[in-house]
Amino acid sequence: MTTKKSVFATLQEVAIKSKVEQKGNLDYISWANAWQMLKDKFPEAQRKVYEHDHTGLNYFTDGKTAYVKVGIIVEGLEHIDYLPIMDFRNNPVSVDKLTCTDVNKAIQRSTAKAIAMHGLGIQLWTGEDLPPDPVKPVAPPQHPQLEMGSDDWAKVSKWVSENKDMDFDGMISTISNKFKISAKEKNALKKLHQA
Repeated sequence: MTTKKSVFATLQEVAIKSKVEQKGNLDYISWANAWQMLKDKFPEAQRKVYEHDHTGLNYFTDGKTAYVKVGIIVEGLEHIDYLPIMDFRNNPVSVDKLTCTDVNKAIQRSTAKAIAMHGLGIQLWTGEDLPPDPVKPVAPPQHPQLEMGSDDWAKVSKWVSENKDMDFDGMISTISNKFKISAKEKNALKKLHQA
């Protein structure tokens, strides 16, 4: 008994390498190439560009930005892609600056993505939805340990002895900007400060 390959398995095997283009550092397949390769394998495939029920426009909006909704139907199964309308830097276009060209480009990009959900070139979108790398927190500077008997200890001790009129807690705060101070060294500095 022969098992028929799924649409996804069939389209995933289509060689796309010769049709892949690059924009910036991103690889993509143009909607026209994706549509042609889909129709070569599934001539009955259809595209549906959704329109807003109330406005009749072929995009949807939250009042600030907009998106398109495109469905690709292959052998009775529809995959729908929702794509924000973006500028050439992939930033959302505000509704007040939206043009019919922006909408048309988004529909064509959404077409390619909906086709990919059926398997054709889906690997090109791997990782697309990952959040950007988080900003790594900057580690606080690592201060050396202030140790009795060291050259640093001699300098700090001299400074403490010469500035006895200064508040001790303020003095420790200033020293802590440069050195780690253990309880033992802090007590020794306190004795110097009080002497």
